[in-house]
Amino acid sequence: MQDAELIFENGQVLTMVPGAAPVQAVAVAQGRVLATGSNAEVAATRGARTRVVDLAGRTLVPGLIDAHAHMEREGLKTLRPSLAHAKNIADVLAVVAAEAARLPRGAWIVTMPVGQPPFYFGGPSNLAEGRMPDRHELDAVAPDHLVYIPGLFGNWGVPPGHSALNSRALALHRIDDATCPDCSGLQIELGADGQPNGVIVETNKRPLVEFSVLTQVPAFGFDDRLEGLRRSLPLYHACGTTSIYEGHGSSPETIAVYRRLWEEGGLTMRTRLCVSPTWSNVQEARLAMRDWLSYARGRGTGDPMLAVSGIYIGLGGDKAAANAVRRALPNTGWMGFVEWANRVEDFRDYAWLAAEHDLRVHSVVVDRLTEVLDVFEAIDARFPLAGRRWVVEHVGYVTAQDIARVKRLGLMVTSIPFYMLWKNGASRLVDQHDEAGQARQDTFLPQRDLLEAGLPLAAGSDNIPVSLFTAVWASVARQERTTGRAIAPAQALGRLQALQTVTRNGAFLSFEEDRKGTLAPGHWADIAVLNADPLAVPVDQLAHIHAELTLVGGRVVHGQPFAEAVPS
Repeated sequence: MQDAELIFENGQVLTMVPGAAPVQAVAVAQGRVLATGSNAEVAATRGARTRVVDLAGRTLVPGLIDAHAHMEREGLKTLRPSLAHAKNIADVLAVVAAEAARLPRGAWIVTMPVGQPPFYFGGPSNLAEGRMPDRHELDAVAPDHLVYIPGLFGNWGVPPGHSALNSRALALHRIDDATCPDCSGLQIELGADGQPNGVIVETNKRPLVEFSVLTQVPAFGFDDRLEGLRRSLPLYHACGTTSIYEGHGSSPETIAVYRRLWEEGGLTMRTRLCVSPTWSNVQEARLAMRDWLSYARGRGTGDPMLAVSGIYIGLGGDKAAANAVRRALPNTGWMGFVEWANRVEDFRDYAWLAAEHDLRVHSVVVDRLTEVLDVFEAIDARFPLAGRRWVVEHVGYVTAQDIARVKRLGLMVTSIPFYMLWKNGASRLVDQHDEAGQARQDTFLPQRDLLEAGLPLAAGSDNIPVSLFTAVWASVARQERTTGRAIAPAQALGRLQALQTVTRNGAFLSFEEDRKGTLAPGHWADIAVLNADPLAVPVDQLAHIHAELTLVGGRVVHGQPFAEAVPS
Protein backbone atom coordinates (compact mmCIF):
# COMPACT_ATOMS: atom_id res chain seq x y z
CA MET A 1 0.00 0.00 0.00
CA GLN A 2 1.23 3.50 -0.80
CA ASP A 3 2.09 5.90 2.00
CA ALA A 4 -0.57 8.31 3.22
CA GLU A 5 0.00 12.01 2.68
CA LEU A 6 -2.40 12.90 5.49
CA ILE A 7 -3.91 10.97 8.39
CA PHE A 8 -6.72 12.10 10.68
CA GLU A 9 -6.78 10.09 13.89
CA ASN A 10 -8.40 10.03 17.35
CA GLY A 11 -11.81 11.05 16.07
CA GLN A 12 -15.26 9.75 15.34
CA VAL A 13 -15.23 9.06 11.60
CA LEU A 14 -18.68 8.48 10.11
CA THR A 15 -17.79 6.94 6.77
CA MET A 16 -21.49 6.75 5.72
CA VAL A 17 -20.72 3.42 4.06
CA PRO A 18 -23.96 1.41 4.42
CA GLY A 19 -23.89 -0.65 7.60
CA ALA A 20 -20.43 0.55 8.66
CA ALA A 21 -19.77 1.47 12.28
CA PRO A 22 -17.88 4.67 13.18
CA VAL A 23 -14.09 4.37 13.08
CA GLN A 24 -11.26 6.40 14.56
CA ALA A 25 -9.12 7.41 11.63
CA VAL A 26 -8.87 8.04 7.90
CA ALA A 27 -5.85 8.24 5.61
CA VAL A 28 -5.63 10.34 2.44
CA ALA A 29 -3.30 10.06 -0.55
CA GLN A 30 -3.37 11.75 -3.96
CA GLY A 31 -6.71 13.38 -3.24
CA ARG A 32 -8.49 10.13 -2.39
CA VAL A 33 -9.31 8.09 0.68
CA LEU A 34 -6.55 5.57 1.20
CA ALA A 35 -7.86 3.74 4.28
CA THR A 36 -10.23 4.00 7.23
CA GLY A 37 -10.27 2.13 10.51
CA SER A 38 -8.80 2.21 13.98
CA ASN A 39 -5.85 4.40 14.79
CA ALA A 40 -3.59 1.35 14.65
CA GLU A 41 -4.99 0.10 11.35
CA VAL A 42 -4.62 3.44 9.62
CA ALA A 43 -1.17 4.01 11.14
CA ALA A 44 0.06 1.22 8.88
CA THR A 45 -0.21 3.66 5.95
CA ARG A 46 2.08 6.18 7.59
CA GLY A 47 5.30 7.11 5.83
CA ALA A 48 8.20 9.44 6.51
CA ARG A 49 6.38 12.46 5.05
CA THR A 50 2.86 11.71 6.29
CA ARG A 51 1.19 14.53 8.20
CA VAL A 52 -0.84 13.21 11.12
CA VAL A 53 -3.64 15.41 12.46
CA ASP A 54 -5.15 14.81 15.88
CA LEU A 55 -8.95 15.17 15.71
CA ALA A 56 -9.10 15.15 19.51
CA GLY A 57 -12.49 13.47 19.46
CA ARG A 58 -14.05 15.59 16.72
CA THR A 59 -16.50 14.07 14.25
CA LEU A 60 -15.39 13.70 10.64
CA VAL A 61 -17.88 13.01 7.84
CA PRO A 62 -17.84 12.88 4.05
CA GLY A 63 -18.19 16.30 2.48
CA LEU A 64 -21.84 17.28 2.26
CA ILE A 65 -23.68 17.20 -1.07
CA ASP A 66 -26.32 19.90 -1.54
CA ALA A 67 -28.99 18.51 -3.86
CA HIS A 68 -30.64 21.89 -4.48
CA ALA A 69 -28.16 24.62 -3.64
CA HIS A 70 -28.71 27.79 -5.72
CA MET A 71 -25.19 28.51 -4.52
CA GLU A 72 -24.47 31.48 -6.78
CA ARG A 73 -27.10 33.59 -4.99
CA GLU A 74 -25.40 33.78 -1.61
CA GLY A 75 -22.41 35.86 -2.66
CA LEU A 76 -24.62 38.23 -4.67
CA LYS A 77 -26.24 39.28 -1.38
CA THR A 78 -22.91 40.73 -0.26
CA LEU A 79 -22.58 43.05 -3.28
CA ARG A 80 -25.27 45.42 -2.06
CA PRO A 81 -25.42 47.43 1.19
CA SER A 82 -27.15 45.56 3.99
CA LEU A 83 -30.09 46.97 5.96
CA ALA A 84 -30.07 44.12 8.48
CA HIS A 85 -29.18 46.50 11.33
CA ALA A 86 -31.97 48.97 10.54
CA LYS A 87 -34.46 49.43 13.36
CA ASN A 88 -36.17 52.53 12.02
CA ILE A 89 -36.43 54.64 8.88
CA ALA A 90 -33.57 56.85 10.04
CA ASP A 91 -31.25 53.84 9.98
CA VAL A 92 -32.30 53.07 6.41
CA LEU A 93 -31.81 56.67 5.33
CA ALA A 94 -28.35 56.74 6.91
CA VAL A 95 -27.25 53.86 4.65
CA VAL A 96 -28.67 55.61 1.59
CA ALA A 97 -26.96 58.88 2.58
CA ALA A 98 -23.62 57.12 3.01
CA GLU A 99 -23.96 55.58 -0.46
CA ALA A 100 -24.88 58.99 -1.90
CA ALA A 101 -21.69 60.45 -0.45
CA ARG A 102 -19.65 57.61 -1.94
CA LEU A 103 -21.14 57.34 -5.43
CA PRO A 104 -21.09 59.94 -8.23
CA ARG A 105 -24.17 62.05 -8.87
CA GLY A 106 -26.72 60.31 -11.06
CA ALA A 107 -25.62 56.82 -10.00
CA TRP A 108 -27.98 54.13 -8.77
CA ILE A 109 -28.13 53.27 -5.07
CA VAL A 110 -29.50 49.74 -4.69
CA THR A 111 -29.55 48.05 -1.28
CA MET A 112 -30.63 44.71 0.13
CA PRO A 113 -34.20 44.42 1.46
CA VAL A 114 -35.41 45.67 4.83
CA GLY A 115 -35.51 42.89 7.44
CA GLN A 116 -33.29 40.22 8.90
CA PRO A 117 -31.52 37.85 6.53
CA PRO A 118 -31.71 35.13 5.46
CA PHE A 119 -35.53 35.24 5.46
CA TYR A 120 -36.44 38.96 5.72
CA PHE A 121 -39.68 38.00 7.43
CA GLY A 122 -41.99 40.95 8.00
CA GLY A 123 -40.13 43.48 5.84
CA PRO A 124 -41.04 47.00 7.01
CA SER A 125 -42.74 45.67 10.15
CA ASN A 126 -39.18 45.35 11.48
CA LEU A 127 -38.90 49.15 11.46
CA ALA A 128 -40.29 51.22 14.33
CA GLU A 129 -42.56 53.08 11.96
CA GLY A 130 -43.91 49.86 10.48
CA ARG A 131 -43.55 51.15 6.93
CA MET A 132 -40.99 51.76 4.18
CA PRO A 133 -39.43 55.20 3.67
CA ASP A 134 -41.35 57.16 1.05
CA ARG A 135 -39.94 58.99 -1.96
CA HIS A 136 -39.77 62.33 -0.14
CA GLU A 137 -37.66 60.88 2.68
CA LEU A 138 -35.34 59.22 0.17
CA ASP A 139 -35.14 62.45 -1.85
CA ALA A 140 -34.00 64.33 1.25
CA VAL A 141 -30.84 62.19 1.65
CA ALA A 142 -30.13 61.39 -2.02
CA PRO A 143 -31.64 64.10 -4.25
CA ASP A 144 -29.06 63.62 -7.01
CA HIS A 145 -29.14 59.80 -7.19
CA LEU A 146 -31.53 57.07 -8.23
CA VAL A 147 -32.55 55.08 -5.16
CA TYR A 148 -34.09 51.62 -5.03
CA ILE A 149 -34.69 49.51 -1.92
CA PRO A 150 -35.96 46.15 -3.22
CA GLY A 151 -38.47 43.90 -1.57
CA LEU A 152 -37.53 40.40 -0.51
CA PHE A 153 -36.99 37.59 -2.97
CA GLY A 154 -40.05 35.51 -2.09
CA ASN A 155 -38.21 32.19 -1.89
CA TRP A 156 -36.22 33.57 1.04
CA GLY A 157 -39.17 34.56 3.19
CA VAL A 158 -42.89 35.03 2.78
CA PRO A 159 -44.48 37.64 0.48
CA PRO A 160 -45.47 40.42 0.33
CA GLY A 161 -42.29 42.27 -0.50
CA HIS A 162 -42.04 46.02 -0.16
CA SER A 163 -39.88 48.11 -2.50
CA ALA A 164 -39.16 51.83 -2.18
CA LEU A 165 -37.87 54.36 -4.72
CA ASN A 166 -37.07 58.04 -4.70
CA SER A 167 -38.60 60.57 -7.10
CA ARG A 168 -35.82 60.36 -9.70
CA ALA A 169 -36.16 56.57 -9.92
CA LEU A 170 -39.94 56.88 -10.24
CA ALA A 171 -39.62 59.49 -12.98
CA LEU A 172 -37.09 57.40 -14.93
CA HIS A 173 -39.64 54.59 -15.05
CA ARG A 174 -42.51 56.99 -15.80
CA ILE A 175 -44.50 55.68 -12.88
CA ASP A 176 -47.53 57.81 -12.11
CA ASP A 177 -51.05 57.37 -10.79
CA ALA A 178 -52.11 55.71 -14.07
CA THR A 179 -49.32 53.12 -14.22
CA CYS A 180 -50.73 49.64 -14.67
CA PRO A 181 -48.23 46.76 -14.29
CA ASP A 182 -48.31 44.08 -16.98
CA CYS A 183 -47.79 41.38 -14.35
CA SER A 184 -50.23 40.54 -11.58
CA GLY A 185 -49.32 40.69 -7.93
CA LEU A 186 -48.05 44.30 -7.92
CA GLN A 187 -49.57 47.32 -6.17
CA ILE A 188 -48.20 50.85 -6.57
CA GLU A 189 -49.05 52.77 -3.41
CA LEU A 190 -50.43 56.30 -3.68
CA GLY A 191 -49.89 59.10 -1.22
CA ALA A 192 -52.36 61.62 0.15
CA ASP A 193 -51.90 63.68 -3.01
CA GLY A 194 -53.05 60.77 -5.19
CA GLN A 195 -49.58 60.29 -6.66
CA PRO A 196 -47.19 57.33 -6.17
CA ASN A 197 -45.43 57.62 -2.81
CA GLY A 198 -42.49 55.49 -3.97
CA VAL A 199 -43.59 52.21 -2.39
CA ILE A 200 -44.49 49.13 -4.46
CA VAL A 201 -45.96 46.05 -2.78
CA GLU A 202 -45.57 42.65 -4.44
CA THR A 203 -47.24 39.39 -3.53
CA ASN A 204 -45.47 37.23 -6.13
CA LYS A 205 -43.22 34.56 -4.71
CA ARG A 206 -40.51 35.32 -7.25
CA PRO A 207 -40.42 39.11 -7.66
CA LEU A 208 -41.33 40.37 -11.10
CA VAL A 209 -41.36 44.10 -10.41
CA GLU A 210 -37.89 44.54 -11.96
CA PHE A 211 -38.91 42.59 -15.07
CA SER A 212 -42.18 44.43 -15.67
CA VAL A 213 -42.14 47.92 -14.10
CA LEU A 214 -38.61 48.76 -12.90
CA THR A 215 -36.76 47.69 -16.02
CA GLN A 216 -34.07 50.39 -15.69
CA VAL A 217 -32.80 49.18 -12.31
CA PRO A 218 -29.24 47.88 -12.87
CA ALA A 219 -29.29 44.09 -13.17
CA PHE A 220 -26.55 41.82 -11.92
CA GLY A 221 -24.07 41.66 -14.78
CA PHE A 222 -21.72 38.84 -15.69
CA ASP A 223 -18.90 40.27 -13.58
CA ASP A 224 -21.26 40.72 -10.63
CA ARG A 225 -22.36 37.11 -10.87
CA LEU A 226 -18.78 35.92 -11.17
CA GLU A 227 -17.74 37.86 -8.08
CA GLY A 228 -20.86 36.67 -6.28
CA LEU A 229 -19.97 33.06 -7.06
CA ARG A 230 -16.43 33.58 -5.76
CA ARG A 231 -17.90 34.88 -2.51
CA SER A 232 -20.41 32.05 -2.27
CA LEU A 233 -17.84 29.26 -2.27
CA PRO A 234 -16.29 29.90 1.17
CA LEU A 235 -19.74 30.37 2.72
CA TYR A 236 -20.88 26.93 1.58
CA HIS A 237 -17.55 25.30 2.39
CA ALA A 238 -17.81 26.69 5.93
CA CYS A 239 -20.89 24.51 6.37
CA GLY A 240 -19.02 21.40 5.22
CA THR A 241 -20.47 21.37 1.69
CA THR A 242 -18.11 20.00 -0.96
CA SER A 243 -20.54 19.25 -3.84
CA ILE A 244 -23.67 20.90 -5.20
CA TYR A 245 -26.34 19.72 -7.60
CA GLU A 246 -28.39 22.44 -9.30
CA GLY A 247 -31.33 20.40 -10.49
CA HIS A 248 -33.60 23.45 -10.66
CA GLY A 249 -31.67 24.43 -13.75
CA SER A 250 -29.17 27.16 -14.53
CA SER A 251 -29.64 29.83 -17.17
CA PRO A 252 -27.11 30.09 -20.00
CA GLU A 253 -25.42 33.03 -18.29
CA THR A 254 -25.26 31.20 -14.95
CA ILE A 255 -23.60 28.22 -16.62
CA ALA A 256 -21.17 30.60 -18.31
CA VAL A 257 -20.27 32.12 -14.93
CA TYR A 258 -19.50 28.71 -13.46
CA ARG A 259 -17.48 27.85 -16.54
CA ARG A 260 -15.41 31.04 -16.27
CA LEU A 261 -14.54 30.38 -12.65
CA TRP A 262 -13.71 26.75 -13.54
CA GLU A 263 -11.44 27.93 -16.39
CA GLU A 264 -9.64 30.24 -13.96
CA GLY A 265 -9.05 27.34 -11.56
CA GLY A 266 -11.14 28.98 -8.85
CA LEU A 267 -14.05 26.53 -8.67
CA THR A 268 -13.41 24.63 -5.44
CA MET A 269 -16.91 23.13 -5.22
CA ARG A 270 -17.76 20.00 -7.17
CA THR A 271 -20.55 21.48 -9.27
CA ARG A 272 -23.21 19.60 -11.21
CA LEU A 273 -25.57 21.70 -13.33
CA CYS A 274 -28.50 21.13 -15.67
CA VAL A 275 -29.81 23.48 -18.36
CA SER A 276 -32.64 25.92 -17.69
CA PRO A 277 -33.91 26.41 -21.27
CA THR A 278 -34.92 29.66 -22.92
CA TRP A 279 -37.29 28.17 -25.49
CA SER A 280 -40.90 29.35 -25.68
CA ASN A 281 -42.55 26.55 -27.64
CA VAL A 282 -42.14 22.97 -28.80
CA GLN A 283 -40.65 23.94 -32.16
CA GLU A 284 -37.83 25.89 -30.49
CA ALA A 285 -37.32 23.08 -27.98
CA ARG A 286 -37.00 20.47 -30.71
CA LEU A 287 -34.28 22.45 -32.48
CA ALA A 288 -32.41 23.21 -29.27
CA MET A 289 -32.39 19.58 -28.18
CA ARG A 290 -31.44 18.34 -31.62
CA ASP A 291 -28.76 20.90 -32.49
CA TRP A 292 -27.34 22.49 -29.33
CA LEU A 293 -27.76 20.29 -26.28
CA SER A 294 -25.74 17.25 -27.31
CA TYR A 295 -23.21 18.04 -24.56
CA ALA A 296 -25.94 17.59 -21.92
CA ARG A 297 -27.18 14.20 -23.12
CA GLY A 298 -27.02 11.07 -20.99
CA ARG A 299 -24.68 11.55 -18.08
CA GLY A 300 -23.53 14.83 -19.56
CA THR A 301 -20.15 16.41 -20.07
CA GLY A 302 -17.58 17.62 -17.58
CA ASP A 303 -14.79 16.80 -15.19
CA PRO A 304 -14.51 16.23 -11.41
CA MET A 305 -15.15 19.92 -10.69
CA LEU A 306 -17.77 20.99 -13.26
CA ALA A 307 -20.28 18.97 -15.26
CA VAL A 308 -23.58 19.62 -17.05
CA SER A 309 -26.23 16.95 -17.56
CA GLY A 310 -29.86 17.17 -18.61
CA ILE A 311 -32.48 19.88 -18.66
CA TYR A 312 -35.02 21.37 -16.30
CA ILE A 313 -38.68 21.30 -17.35
CA GLY A 314 -41.10 23.17 -15.13
CA LEU A 315 -44.77 22.41 -14.56
CA GLY A 316 -47.14 25.29 -13.91
CA GLY A 317 -46.07 28.93 -13.66
CA ASP A 318 -47.50 32.22 -14.90
CA LYS A 319 -47.36 33.02 -18.63
CA ALA A 320 -46.99 36.78 -18.22
CA ALA A 321 -44.23 36.27 -15.68
CA ALA A 322 -42.35 33.85 -17.94
CA ASN A 323 -42.62 36.26 -20.86
CA ALA A 324 -41.36 39.16 -18.74
CA VAL A 325 -38.30 37.21 -17.63
CA ARG A 326 -37.52 36.07 -21.17
CA ARG A 327 -37.64 39.67 -22.40
CA ALA A 328 -35.01 40.56 -19.79
CA LEU A 329 -32.54 37.77 -20.61
CA PRO A 330 -29.70 37.29 -19.86
CA ASN A 331 -30.84 38.91 -16.62
CA THR A 332 -32.61 36.44 -14.35
CA GLY A 333 -32.49 38.51 -11.16
CA TRP A 334 -31.99 36.44 -8.03
CA MET A 335 -33.32 33.30 -9.71
CA GLY A 336 -30.33 32.19 -11.78
CA PHE A 337 -32.72 30.12 -13.88
CA VAL A 338 -35.23 31.00 -16.60
CA GLU A 339 -38.85 31.31 -15.46
CA TRP A 340 -41.32 28.92 -17.09
CA ALA A 341 -45.08 28.62 -17.69
CA ASN A 342 -46.08 25.13 -18.77
CA ARG A 343 -49.45 23.47 -18.81
CA VAL A 344 -49.30 19.74 -18.22
CA GLU A 345 -49.73 19.31 -21.98
CA ASP A 346 -46.63 21.47 -22.60
CA PHE A 347 -44.71 19.59 -19.92
CA ARG A 348 -45.61 16.30 -21.60
CA ASP A 349 -44.45 17.48 -25.03
CA TYR A 350 -41.10 18.75 -23.72
CA ALA A 351 -40.51 15.59 -21.67
CA TRP A 352 -41.17 13.37 -24.71
CA LEU A 353 -38.68 15.36 -26.75
CA ALA A 354 -36.13 15.08 -23.94
CA ALA A 355 -36.52 11.31 -23.81
CA GLU A 356 -36.08 11.11 -27.58
CA HIS A 357 -32.81 13.06 -27.36
CA ASP A 358 -31.52 11.24 -24.24
CA LEU A 359 -31.72 14.35 -22.05
CA ARG A 360 -32.34 13.74 -18.35
CA VAL A 361 -35.42 15.59 -17.12
CA HIS A 362 -35.44 17.46 -13.81
CA SER A 363 -38.63 18.96 -12.47
CA VAL A 364 -39.79 20.61 -9.25
CA VAL A 365 -43.02 18.75 -8.49
CA VAL A 366 -44.09 19.86 -4.97
CA ASP A 367 -47.71 18.61 -4.90
CA ARG A 368 -48.01 17.60 -8.59
CA LEU A 369 -45.99 14.40 -8.48
CA THR A 370 -48.87 12.21 -9.60
CA GLU A 371 -49.33 14.26 -12.80
CA VAL A 372 -45.62 14.11 -13.53
CA LEU A 373 -45.56 10.35 -13.00
CA ASP A 374 -48.46 9.92 -15.42
CA VAL A 375 -46.34 11.65 -18.08
CA PHE A 376 -43.19 9.72 -17.23
CA GLU A 377 -44.94 6.34 -17.29
CA ALA A 378 -46.29 6.99 -20.76
CA ILE A 379 -42.79 7.93 -21.92
CA ASP A 380 -41.31 4.86 -20.22
CA ALA A 381 -43.37 2.58 -22.45
CA ARG A 382 -41.54 3.98 -25.50
CA PHE A 383 -38.21 5.12 -24.02
CA PRO A 384 -37.42 3.03 -20.91
CA LEU A 385 -36.33 5.35 -18.11
CA ALA A 386 -34.58 2.76 -15.97
CA GLY A 387 -30.97 3.81 -15.55
CA ARG A 388 -31.52 7.36 -16.86
CA ARG A 389 -32.11 8.73 -13.35
CA TRP A 390 -34.61 11.44 -14.15
CA VAL A 391 -35.14 13.67 -11.11
CA VAL A 392 -38.29 14.76 -9.27
CA GLU A 393 -37.41 17.60 -6.95
CA HIS A 394 -38.81 19.53 -4.02
CA VAL A 395 -41.37 16.80 -3.32
CA GLY A 396 -44.41 17.58 -1.17
CA TYR A 397 -47.27 15.09 -0.92
CA VAL A 398 -46.18 11.59 -1.97
CA THR A 399 -48.52 8.61 -1.62
CA ALA A 400 -47.46 5.01 -1.15
CA GLN A 401 -48.68 4.32 -4.69
CA ASP A 402 -46.49 7.10 -6.06
CA ILE A 403 -43.46 5.84 -4.14
CA ALA A 404 -43.89 2.49 -5.89
CA ARG A 405 -44.18 4.24 -9.26
CA VAL A 406 -41.05 6.33 -8.60
CA LYS A 407 -39.08 3.22 -7.73
CA ARG A 408 -40.31 1.32 -10.78
CA LEU A 409 -39.23 4.17 -13.07
CA GLY A 410 -35.81 4.48 -11.41
CA LEU A 411 -36.28 8.17 -10.58
CA MET A 412 -34.15 10.20 -8.20
CA VAL A 413 -35.97 12.17 -5.48
CA THR A 414 -34.79 15.36 -3.81
CA SER A 415 -36.30 17.17 -0.85
CA ILE A 416 -35.93 20.58 0.80
CA PRO A 417 -36.84 19.75 4.42
CA PHE A 418 -36.12 23.12 6.02
CA TYR A 419 -38.04 25.05 3.35
CA MET A 420 -40.99 22.68 3.17
CA LEU A 421 -41.34 21.79 6.85
CA TRP A 422 -40.02 24.66 8.97
CA LYS A 423 -40.43 27.69 6.74
CA ASN A 424 -43.65 26.91 4.88
CA GLY A 425 -45.09 24.02 6.87
CA ALA A 426 -47.91 25.90 8.63
CA SER A 427 -50.21 25.45 5.65
CA ARG A 428 -49.76 21.69 5.91
CA LEU A 429 -51.02 21.41 9.49
CA VAL A 430 -54.44 19.84 9.91
CA ASP A 431 -56.90 19.24 12.70
CA GLN A 432 -55.61 16.19 14.51
CA HIS A 433 -59.22 14.96 14.86
CA ASP A 434 -59.82 14.99 11.09
CA GLU A 435 -58.86 11.46 10.01
CA ALA A 436 -58.85 12.21 6.29
CA GLY A 437 -56.75 15.33 6.82
CA GLN A 438 -54.37 13.48 9.12
CA ALA A 439 -53.96 10.70 6.58
CA ARG A 440 -53.08 13.27 3.93
CA GLN A 441 -50.65 15.05 6.24
CA ASP A 442 -48.87 11.75 6.81
CA THR A 443 -48.00 11.69 3.09
CA PHE A 444 -46.34 15.12 3.21
CA LEU A 445 -42.63 14.84 2.54
CA PRO A 446 -42.62 11.19 3.68
CA GLN A 447 -38.89 10.93 4.15
CA ARG A 448 -38.94 7.75 6.18
CA ASP A 449 -41.22 5.96 3.71
CA LEU A 450 -39.04 7.02 0.78
CA LEU A 451 -35.86 5.75 2.44
CA GLU A 452 -37.46 2.53 3.62
CA ALA A 453 -38.60 1.91 0.04
CA GLY A 454 -34.92 1.83 -0.90
CA LEU A 455 -34.88 5.17 -2.71
CA PRO A 456 -31.71 7.29 -2.30
CA LEU A 457 -33.59 10.37 -1.10
CA ALA A 458 -31.31 13.41 -1.21
CA ALA A 459 -31.78 16.76 0.52
CA GLY A 460 -30.90 20.32 -0.43
CA SER A 461 -30.69 23.72 1.20
CA ASP A 462 -32.38 25.79 -1.54
CA ASN A 463 -30.08 28.57 -0.25
CA ILE A 464 -32.56 29.06 2.64
CA PRO A 465 -30.12 29.20 4.43
CA VAL A 466 -26.87 27.74 3.06
CA SER A 467 -26.19 25.13 5.73
CA LEU A 468 -27.36 21.59 5.08
CA PHE A 469 -27.44 21.03 8.82
CA THR A 470 -30.72 22.95 8.81
CA ALA A 471 -31.99 20.19 6.50
CA VAL A 472 -30.64 17.57 8.90
CA TRP A 473 -32.41 19.25 11.82
CA ALA A 474 -35.68 19.63 9.93
CA SER A 475 -35.58 15.97 8.87
CA VAL A 476 -35.23 14.91 12.51
CA ALA A 477 -37.56 17.43 14.19
CA ARG A 478 -40.06 18.15 11.36
CA GLN A 479 -41.23 21.27 13.21
CA GLU A 480 -42.88 24.24 11.54
CA ARG A 481 -41.91 27.72 12.69
CA THR A 482 -45.20 29.37 13.70
CA THR A 483 -46.46 26.80 16.22
CA GLY A 484 -43.52 24.47 16.80
CA ARG A 485 -45.78 21.54 15.98
CA ALA A 486 -44.35 18.54 14.17
CA ILE A 487 -45.69 17.72 10.73
CA ALA A 488 -46.24 13.98 10.20
CA PRO A 489 -43.83 13.07 13.04
CA ALA A 490 -43.91 9.40 12.03
CA GLN A 491 -41.90 10.45 8.96
CA ALA A 492 -39.05 11.87 11.08
CA LEU A 493 -35.61 10.47 10.32
CA GLY A 494 -32.99 9.27 12.72
CA ARG A 495 -29.86 11.36 12.79
CA LEU A 496 -27.75 8.96 10.76
CA GLN A 497 -30.55 8.70 8.19
CA ALA A 498 -30.71 12.48 7.96
CA LEU A 499 -26.95 12.62 7.40
CA GLN A 500 -27.38 10.01 4.68
CA THR A 501 -29.64 12.39 2.71
CA VAL A 502 -26.93 15.07 2.64
CA THR A 503 -23.96 12.79 1.97
CA ARG A 504 -24.05 9.49 0.12
CA ASN A 505 -27.53 9.80 -1.38
CA GLY A 506 -26.68 13.02 -3.19
CA ALA A 507 -23.97 11.22 -5.14
CA PHE A 508 -26.59 9.15 -6.99
CA LEU A 509 -27.92 12.31 -8.66
CA SER A 510 -24.75 12.59 -10.73
CA PHE A 511 -23.91 8.88 -11.11
CA GLU A 512 -20.99 9.38 -8.71
CA GLU A 513 -21.81 7.00 -5.89
CA ASP A 514 -18.61 5.12 -6.74
CA ARG A 515 -16.41 8.14 -6.01
CA LYS A 516 -18.04 10.45 -3.45
CA GLY A 517 -20.63 10.58 -0.69
CA THR A 518 -18.88 7.98 1.48
CA LEU A 519 -15.38 7.67 2.86
CA ALA A 520 -14.60 4.40 1.16
CA PRO A 521 -11.06 3.60 -0.07
CA GLY A 522 -10.60 5.03 -3.55
CA HIS A 523 -13.30 7.67 -3.16
CA TRP A 524 -12.44 11.36 -3.38
CA ALA A 525 -11.13 12.78 -0.12
CA ASP A 526 -14.03 15.22 0.27
CA ILE A 527 -14.13 15.67 4.04
CA ALA A 528 -15.80 17.85 6.67
CA VAL A 529 -14.55 17.99 10.26
CA LEU A 530 -17.43 19.25 12.41
CA ASN A 531 -17.53 21.44 15.49
CA ALA A 532 -20.03 19.11 17.20
CA ASP A 533 -21.20 15.51 17.08
CA PRO A 534 -24.43 15.34 15.03
CA LEU A 535 -25.30 12.03 16.66
CA ALA A 536 -25.13 13.40 20.21
CA VAL A 537 -25.87 17.14 20.41
CA PRO A 538 -29.33 18.24 21.60
CA VAL A 539 -31.77 18.24 18.70
CA ASP A 540 -32.17 22.01 18.70
CA GLN A 541 -28.41 22.39 18.14
CA LEU A 542 -28.29 20.24 15.01
CA ALA A 543 -29.10 23.19 12.75
CA HIS A 544 -26.14 25.16 14.12
CA ILE A 545 -23.40 22.63 13.41
CA HIS A 546 -20.70 23.87 11.06
CA ALA A 547 -17.39 22.69 9.70
CA GLU A 548 -14.12 23.58 11.36
CA LEU A 549 -12.23 22.13 8.42
CA THR A 550 -13.36 21.21 4.89
CA LEU A 551 -11.34 19.43 2.22
CA VAL A 552 -12.14 18.80 -1.44
CA GLY A 553 -9.97 16.14 -3.02
CA GLY A 554 -7.64 16.33 -0.03
CA ARG A 555 -7.19 20.09 -0.48
CA VAL A 556 -8.21 22.42 2.36
CA VAL A 557 -10.93 24.82 1.20
CA HIS A 558 -12.07 26.01 4.63
CA GLY A 559 -10.40 26.34 8.01
CA GLN A 560 -6.93 25.54 9.20
CA PRO A 561 -5.60 22.05 9.97
CA PHE A 562 -5.43 21.25 13.64
CA ALA A 563 -2.23 20.57 15.52
CA GLU A 564 -0.34 17.58 14.25
CA ALA A 565 -0.27 14.56 16.50
CA VAL A 566 2.86 13.98 18.52
CA PRO A 567 4.72 10.92 17.12
CA SER A 568 4.47 7.92 19.38
